[in-house]
Amino acid sequence: MTTKLRNAAGILLAAALLTQPIAAERTGLLDLLRPKDPAEGEVWEEDFTPKRGRFAPRRDKRRASAERDDPRPGPDSSEPDRDVWPCAASGTGYLGEDEPVVYLTFDAGYENGNVERILDGLRAEGVPGAFFILENLVNRNPELVKRMADEGHLVCNHTARHKDMTTFTEADFKEELGRMETAYRTLTGQEMARYYRPPEGRFTLENLDWAKELGYSTILWSFAYADWDNEKQPDPEAALEKILAGAHNGMVLLLHPTSETNARILPGLIRALKDRGFRFGTLDELTGGGGIGA
Repeated sequence: MTTKLRNAAGILLAAALLTQPIAAERTGLLDLLRPKDPAEGEVWEEDFTPKRGRFAPRRDKRRASAERDDPRPGPDSSEPDRDVWPCAASGTGYLGEDEPVVYLTFDAGYENGNVERILDGLRAEGVPGAFFILENLVNRNPELVKRMADEGHLVCNHTARHKDMTTFTEADFKEELGRMETAYRTLTGQEMARYYRPPEGRFTLENLDWAKELGYSTILWSFAYADWDNEKQPDPEAALEKILAGAHNGMVLLLHPTSETNARILPGLIRALKDRGFRFGTLDELTGGGGIGA
């Protein structure tokens, strides 16, 4: 398959899997192809939090015949399709088995006091999490990164600098993930867990293949909400209600640990989910092992 065809396939795949989590508006080809504002593409060292958080993967539930006629996502549905690995050949997943289990995942680019509180909450409730981190967190808050590993959480690769990875060449893509690995290895003497999450959920089919060649499973998510803007934090009670209303079997929950709201509600959220019969699993369980390369 030529590079152009593979990239086209990747765009179609992204259009089929991704939705906007807040307004429930579907993401189509025009959204994926729309040029970015140059200022939007800049990554400032002091703030690595995604500003849009636009993409939350979701499978279309229509049958294959309908998908052949129209590959775009269809009407919203209250129940996710039960494909654990929607892109199994590329080692990509966003949803667990149809059983009452939740996988807590956190995208952590920097510390503002709340990442530590999130770790406190996880420790108090005795549940595991997976932290997708950036090089910035290793450089500025090494004690927090060490604590994640020491307390039994998975420390995973969110790239070194939170760039749009769909614009990278294969060599640059692999260098970016390798740079994050080196920072973590230098700090801890350990290897990162072999899980990768693309910044803002942006990917091409080639990105998935390149990550797989490096031994990574690409982990997306089945639920996210507007928690990333520190200037517009949601009301804690409303946020808790929203997450609980969206809870589902095999839920891969994406939270940003820099969120003041998340730091406040996490212990209560965990207890409420336990009361509803959910347990908390690890990505190793979700994938059947520590990433593709394990």
